[in-house]
Amino acid sequence: MPHLTLSRKIFLALAALLIVLLISFAGLSIIALQRGLGSYVAEIEIRRMDWLAQQLQKYYATNGDWKGLHNNDDAWRRLQMGRMAAALDTAGSNGNGDERRLPPWYEYRTMRGNPPPDGGGGGEGADGGRPPPPPPSDSGLSSPQLELTPRRLPTVPPPWFFRDPRDMPDSIFQRLALLDAHGSRVVGAEVDLANAARTPIRRDRTVIGYLALTPLQGLESEADRAFVARQSGVIVLTGLCGLGFALVLSWLLARRWFRPIDELTQAAQDVARGRLSTRVAVQGSDELALLGRTFNDMAQRLDTMEASRRAWLADAAHELRTPLAAMRAEIEALQDGVRTFDERTALRLHRQVIRLGQLVDDLRSSMREPQNDLLTATVFPLSLLKEALDHTRDRFAARGITVDRRAIDRIGASAQPAVEGDAHRLHQVFMNLLENTLAYTDQGGELHIDVLVDGAWTGNRITLVFDDSAPGVPEAELPRLFDRLFRGETSRSRELGGSGLGLSICRATIEAHGGTIDASASPLGGLRLTLTLPLAATS
Repeated sequence: MPHLTLSRKIFLALAALLIVLLISFAGLSIIALQRGLGSYVAEIEIRRMDWLAQQLQKYYATNGDWKGLHNNDDAWRRLQMGRMAAALDTAGSNGNGDERRLPPWYEYRTMRGNPPPDGGGGGEGADGGRPPPPPPSDSGLSSPQLELTPRRLPTVPPPWFFRDPRDMPDSIFQRLALLDAHGSRVVGAEVDLANAARTPIRRDRTVIGYLALTPLQGLESEADRAFVARQSGVIVLTGLCGLGFALVLSWLLARRWFRPIDELTQAAQDVARGRLSTRVAVQGSDELALLGRTFNDMAQRLDTMEASRRAWLADAAHELRTPLAAMRAEIEALQDGVRTFDERTALRLHRQVIRLGQLVDDLRSSMREPQNDLLTATVFPLSLLKEALDHTRDRFAARGITVDRRAIDRIGASAQPAVEGDAHRLHQVFMNLLENTLAYTDQGGELHIDVLVDGAWTGNRITLVFDDSAPGVPEAELPRLFDRLFRGETSRSRELGGSGLGLSICRATIEAHGGTIDASASPLGGLRLTLTLPLAATS
């Protein structure tokens, strides 16, 4: 069985829905046509009975009411037949004054007083053959030579000339009725007022009655059935054409709508195979376009992180190789007798070991989750910051960097704000921030530290702001400054021994304490780091 993709499933669902709608539409249309055909034909038939309405109007004008017609089938028939007699009387002349003439056999039978049989009029004898020849005359002429004098068609033909219309099973007169002004039956067929077609009979703009006609029940004739069959065929053909068009349109739209999903699936597979440079084309502003942009952003971030990881691994390999190479050179010199093992040699080896251990500690810190191993207690962050400043005072002085810590001393002298946290981790954060300033601030620069406690815009928090002088961080690198393994200005960082993990460790630790840390441009021309921590609840 072929694999059904999402687009194929949607197409099949639409196709099934369209087929059901087509069958329902065609079936209901054919049923409505069959049921409505009788009413439609009845409306047409009743509109053609205006001659009878005129006859009835004259009857009402003469008699003043319908009492003479009430259940009087003979009078009702005479009114209907009067139209036919008038029509034949009008047809007795061709419009040019020439009288219409009947066939010789009719004249002969009329003169002989032998009218055609009832229901006939076709001129056939009693034996079903041709009409009998006329009798011979005294002139001795044979019957084929007998000349008959034509007679004029009577104004009102004898009753046997017509077949009674009411005897015809599908005659309109079998379904016709006269109603009074209130809709009550006067004479004629029994009609259902809810379904019957009606036309009003008026006298001086006043409705005096109605002609009502009951629709035909079912398809009585071949013509009716042929008409319904033709219309049903048109309905079915139209539905099939519409279905075909809808299916083609559905297939095209399904392919168009789901093409971005197919492209996104292929792109995700490429990213999974390691091709992080893969991107998808994004068009429009709908949900699929938003999904495509989100995927591109994710792929871009993964690509950037992978590039940073590779760069950091290269830097880490270089950093590890440097102390190892120095230690190897020192040991080989001792083995070769070039150098003697003394206090200075031991100090150089110790420094390389310390540097190697610091790099390993940074790697371990960047890989663990700080919130999992916090030793929470009530700590005083300003005391920890003072301790870190005292520890680095000589190094700041050696680089000529001035540290403005007056805000810390002022607040620390009045009240010590406390937080719930891990003193060792917070001390490591402060040390990393100060090391960052020592590593990147130009010689002769300055560091300004400000403290805000429970201010109007800080809430129940302590905020520490670190501003250092030039050089600054490019604006494009500020959002990535806390990314793990990211190092700005790679050559300078390598020269200064940075691993690209310090600020990442700081953010992870601060967030584990429920705080935040952000980077922005400093008014002093360098970098501003804003750190907030929630204060401990006071009892």
